[in-house]
Parts: sequence; structure tokens; C-alpha cells
Amino acid sequence: MKIQEVRELTTPELKEQVYNLKAELLSLRFQQKSGELQNGKKITEVRKSIAKMLTVLREREIAESRK
Repeated sequence: MKIQEVRELTTPELKEQVYNLKAELLSLRFQQKSGELQNGKKITEVRKSIAKMLTVLREREIAESRK
């Protein structure tokens, strides 16, 4: 997901997406440990998506506190 797409989401949508991606990351890690994961890059992609969303959430927090 591109950063522009992330910024278009509302704050509750972002929080929900982060929650879902963290659950997916946990599942991917279990798959990796059990040897079922075929594409290890998926973990990296999910981690980067989570980071983007948390960055946008933090930007919004800072913007709110400055008002």
C-alpha cells in the first residue's frame, strides 16, 4: 500500500488495518517457523505497511497536539 493511499484512510480505518496486519504478521511468523511459508518477502511487506500506517497515525497525533 502506497503512503498516499494510507493518508486517505480515516484514523479508525488505520487503527483497524494496523490490528489486522499485526495479526497477519503473527500468522506469517508461525508459518515461517513451521516451514510452510513460501514467500519470505511477504513478512517484510507487511512490516513496512504497518510502519507506514503507524507513521501516519503519529503524524496526526502531533498535528492534533499543535492545534
